[in-house]
Amino acid sequence: MSDALMATYRRLPVAFEHGAGVWLWDTAGRRYLDALSGIAVCGLGHAHPAIRDALCEQAGRLIHTSNLYRITEQERLGDMLAEHSGMERVFFANSGAEANEAAIKLARLHAHQRGVENPAILVMEHSFHGRTLATLSATGNRKVQAGFEPLVQGFVRVPYNDVVAVETAASNRPNIVAILVEPIQGEGGIRIPDAGYGRRLREICDQNGWLLICDEIQTGMGRTGRLFAHEHDGSAPDVITLAKGLANGVPIGACLARGKAAEVLGPGSHGSTFGGNPLACRAARAVLETIHAEDLIANAAAQGDYLLAGLRETLGSLAGVLDIRGRGLMLGIELDRPCADLVGKALEAGLLINVTADRVIRLLPPLILSRPEAEQLIEGLSTLVKGYLREA
Repeated sequence: MSDALMATYRRLPVAFEHGAGVWLWDTAGRRYLDALSGIAVCGLGHAHPAIRDALCEQAGRLIHTSNLYRITEQERLGDMLAEHSGMERVFFANSGAEANEAAIKLARLHAHQRGVENPAILVMEHSFHGRTLATLSATGNRKVQAGFEPLVQGFVRVPYNDVVAVETAASNRPNIVAILVEPIQGEGGIRIPDAGYGRRLREICDQNGWLLICDEIQTGMGRTGRLFAHEHDGSAPDVITLAKGLANGVPIGACLARGKAAEVLGPGSHGSTFGGNPLACRAARAVLETIHAEDLIANAAAQGDYLLAGLRETLGSLAGVLDIRGRGLMLGIELDRPCADLVGKALEAGLLINVTADRVIRLLPPLILSRPEAEQLIEGLSTLVKGYLREA
């Protein structure tokens, strides 16, 4: 392991050399079932021919010119995203944190244009929106904020999935101008809100003239069995942020807006040197085309239902398992104890998983997951969890 890298990650003792579909091979030639997809990034799996061909073709023609000029691939991708999302305008960045930064700036500028001097954005406990100073401040996790004070002001925090708390904040804080919310909390432990939560947030925003911003960075691009997770309850946001699964591993982020939010940002109000360059946009366009051509959204829904049922059958009655929940290929198994050690044990067994919120096993397999691969995942994970609960 190189000493030249800053120690910002606790890396597992493995390096991968190549991949194909849902499988990865390490430098020793050992194979692993990837049930994490690079943290919900590689929805098409590894070495998908559509991504390979798009990248090779585009790299052979043009990689970067900057946003000083028109970028044809950016315009094509923007049109596709607008068509599929119902949004009207798109700003391209390089990551999810940057997409959320754009959304936060958009909400503040919109407020200032309406004469609100000290605008505040309503955010949720246990949320995760990024690690830049503004998105870190918006995040509802004190552990990742510690040591980076003073944090950015202008955020009001309430419990997730608590409409009454939002209504109370609306009554007590006249300077609130927007809600920033994840349709499903990923880093917070695969927390799925009650039915109608998103619709009620939409109603509160309409009543108060607020913007509704949906952070779909982890939940978007087919992950939950819909192209966007907010579609499950029809919450119709004003702003959507995307990243992770948008280009299958090529860095890109996007902030989409409609209606009154669509015209807020103008020349000079925001920008990015690399954002929306031809290579990233071509990769993202290939992802969108492939998701629809291969009917991967329906596959995510079907395989997710199968995984959920199978895991509940094999693990649901065990002492130590508190809950098994999910939507599409975004699933969590909550134990009654911290279980970070399971990540290393799974690695030894040839399975890539993740633990978040200390005790929730998070599964984010590629959207291309097949039924036999789902069966392998259920069998392998069930064996691991049963053994872990016996030992712990």
